[in-house]
Amino acid sequence: MIRVVIADDQVLVRAGFHMILDGTEDMTVVGEAADGLQALTVVAGTGPDVVLMDVRMPGIDGIEATRRIRAAHAPDEPPHVIILTTFDLDEYVYAGLHAGAAGFLLKDTLDGDLLQAVRAVAGGHNVAAPAVTRRLVQHFVATGPRIVDTAPLGTLTARERDVLERIAEGLSNQEIADRLAISEGTVKTHVSRVLAKLGLRDRIHAVIYAHRSGVA
Repeated sequence: MIRVVIADDQVLVRAGFHMILDGTEDMTVVGEAADGLQALTVVAGTGPDVVLMDVRMPGIDGIEATRRIRAAHAPDEPPHVIILTTFDLDEYVYAGLHAGAAGFLLKDTLDGDLLQAVRAVAGGHNVAAPAVTRRLVQHFVATGPRIVDTAPLGTLTARERDVLERIAEGLSNQEIADRLAISEGTVKTHVSRVLAKLGLRDRIHAVIYAHRSGVA
């Protein structure tokens, strides 16, 4: 059972997410918070697998709450945080990436996409709404320098580079598997090796690296 905490200062938003999540057989909402400080207390007291975290809340915002939560846990340990954002809050998405968020979703995301994202993040994967991923890439590629030292790319096998290129396209593991005619398990292995060889924290950083280094 995936244990979820919902942190949002709007009662109706929390109620809506609560209803969606508790309507499944594999998820349960173990706590709610109306601000960032309360989110820290609830997370500490309930030990969730995933936290749905709004960015604009009283006290400390969702970004600072995410930073504190992630600082208290190893990178691959729960709870994993999904930042809830809107198109006019891009600066929070960039900050959330550095704070250690595992996912980014638009607040008006479809129910099915929300559930899929929670399951993916609970399983140790990173997720982002396609629109958010595009905007992240546009921001970091436009504002950051091109990667001059591309020597780490030379450590990748031909297949690992194929996988990196598909990651840069925004494809899921299953979509990469279908495209390259290999199993999803094999794709997961290649993704892990790509991240390790390039010294990248997660899939989103791999997308940014691919664009900055000229792979994509």
